[in-house]
Amino acid sequence: MKRRDFIQQASAGTALVTLGSLGLQSFTNKPKTTKVTILHTNDVHSHIDTFGPEDGRNANKGGVARRASLIDSIRKENPNTLLLDAGDIFQGTPYFNYYGGELEFKLMSKLKYDAATIGNHDFDNGIDGLYAQLPHANFQFLSANYDFSNTIMDTHTKPYQIFIKDGIKIGVFGLGIKLDGLVAPKMFKETKYLNPVEISQDMSRILKTEEKCDLVICLSHLGYHYRNSNKISDLSLAKATKDIDLIIGGHTHTFLPKPTVVKNKENKNMLVNQVGCYGINLGKIDFYFDSDKNKSANGTSIIV
Repeated sequence: MKRRDFIQQASAGTALVTLGSLGLQSFTNKPKTTKVTILHTNDVHSHIDTFGPEDGRNANKGGVARRASLIDSIRKENPNTLLLDAGDIFQGTPYFNYYGGELEFKLMSKLKYDAATIGNHDFDNGIDGLYAQLPHANFQFLSANYDFSNTIMDTHTKPYQIFIKDGIKIGVFGLGIKLDGLVAPKMFKETKYLNPVEISQDMSRILKTEEKCDLVICLSHLGYHYRNSNKISDLSLAKATKDIDLIIGGHTHTFLPKPTVVKNKENKNMLVNQVGCYGINLGKIDFYFDSDKNKSANGTSIIV
């Protein structure tokens, strides 16, 4: 994508963005608003410690302890907060080589993550290795397009989960990237990959129409954008679907300073965000609901 086009597409900024077909006026005339904050990470890759002072452009950034302090301060400001991760929790430092993912899941549990999806590197110790670490995760794994029915992971993930914050019903579902070509077949065994566009259409229908969710979030490890137009990305998924308000992405390690505003299948605004990798940034998106559940949003990426 050309830099000029990217900047135009990423023009959400921290300015208020109306979602769906609502106008700003219809929102601002309402006296009472409810604020829901979505915090998110992706592709942390077993980076537990802060980068050292000699680590180039990442010097003195990241680290679980710093992220924990930042998350705590945001939760104190707004108790209506969800914390989500878009996959590739494993692989990248000796912590994973030695502990096999135990430390990562225990720390995420201490940070009180609400849900995560599964990335391709989360199979780096095989599907049996992923399964072995599940007892250390006190949060839900969401995967709607990985069919684990013939594997040891069967029944250990959910396609979606619903959270309620101050009367606001939030539906979150997960998507994973095609594993063929990225992961050796012996590592993911009989895991079946299902088309993410078709699955998203089904999930958004269930969450919006059947479950009556006020906010629909997709946790995706598909990747932000590809030059190969045949490869499904978060941007192409956003344009091909409806009723999703936010796609939280991973896989491509794309550093977005703010969410990208995308027109969905019905030409309505929705957001796509990703915050790079290694726990360097924390994504923060605030959704504002008036008394009629009309919503607007703003978002940014916070350096840890």
